[in-house]
Amino acid sequence: MRTQVAIIGAGPAGLLLSHLLHLQGIESVVLETRSRDEIESTIRAGVLEQGTMDILNETGVGARMRAEGALHHGFELAFDGRRHRIDLTELTGKAITVYAQHEVIKDLVAARLEAGARMLFGVRDVALHGVDTDRPHVTFTRDGAEERIDADFIAGCDGFHGVTRPALPQEGRNDYQRVYPFGWFGILVEAPPSAPELIYARHERGFALVSTRSPTVQRMYFQCDPKDNVDNWSDDRIWAELHARLENRDGWQVTEGKIFQKNIVAMRSFVSTPMQSGRLFLAGDAAHIVPPTGAKGMNLAVSDVRLLAAGLDAFYRRGSAELLDRYTDDALKRIWRAEYFSWWMTSMLHTFADASPFQREVQRAELENVVSSRALSTALAENYVGAF
Repeated sequence: MRTQVAIIGAGPAGLLLSHLLHLQGIESVVLETRSRDEIESTIRAGVLEQGTMDILNETGVGARMRAEGALHHGFELAFDGRRHRIDLTELTGKAITVYAQHEVIKDLVAARLEAGARMLFGVRDVALHGVDTDRPHVTFTRDGAEERIDADFIAGCDGFHGVTRPALPQEGRNDYQRVYPFGWFGILVEAPPSAPELIYARHERGFALVSTRSPTVQRMYFQCDPKDNVDNWSDDRIWAELHARLENRDGWQVTEGKIFQKNIVAMRSFVSTPMQSGRLFLAGDAAHIVPPTGAKGMNLAVSDVRLLAAGLDAFYRRGSAELLDRYTDDALKRIWRAEYFSWWMTSMLHTFADASPFQREVQRAELENVVSSRALSTALAENYVGAF
């Protein structure tokens, strides 16, 4: 098989890159170890920045997002028994949409199939070769037979545990990481929305988040031990914990319902540089991870592939490698800002077991400053909606 760009991974990064390249007249093949059903049914939350919403609409895959996603013009910070609204649209002129990542994947898969794209699911033993030459290739097995794809470029969009990042030269690499001492216990609930917008809550017992999925299904999280087990948490215990952390002076309470899914999400910040070598480029979780507090994961993947698609377009259209050569530097400007924002939100809202009483009071004072100062509220809103 021969193509211009071999894309490893059919997550949001890989599928959107393939779609953008198609619109630019550039051929690609997408390889994915999971089945189509697996990638479309793995439940992942999603808060889409204004820029992500725009690119999905501009490229013709935003219809279902507009129809089924929840457009939010703000969110609330809750602490000390009170809720404070951050008006995103008033502060920035922009908004966000709550629309699950796996729904974005469904939309992108449908668009690629309609365009006759080559997407190979369920492949095994993926290996990269010759990435430091101008004729790299990928080998893999499918249905028990070994196959090969020759390409001009390889895009690694296969996530943190994929094969593409280890294929980059180790000499000169820098990995930056922080593993947080807590995780998120997540539930999906059959219930109407507890609130019209997201609520990020700080409590002495730990962080909690009230989100939404649809008019009948809601997503909620609370801070937990990352080594805990979901079997330790009965439904009654979960609701008691959420009520305790979200209790409000005005009598508001979270809406209960049937819990039909439970999971624990680990928390880490991670960046690996450089994001390229020769004809191999990384995008999305293959190169960086953010804690979910800042809602940046999928949005960073979109930012990466937007840059990479522009660089490949310049290469094929004008013979210029300038944008590709500076891909890492350009991508890292956005990545580190998002890493900072996600770290800041995480540090401000979570309870740290080793924090002194002084540190906890400073944490509370920081929240008071954010909700009391228009300048600080604006800075939070700009980072949240990606208005920079």
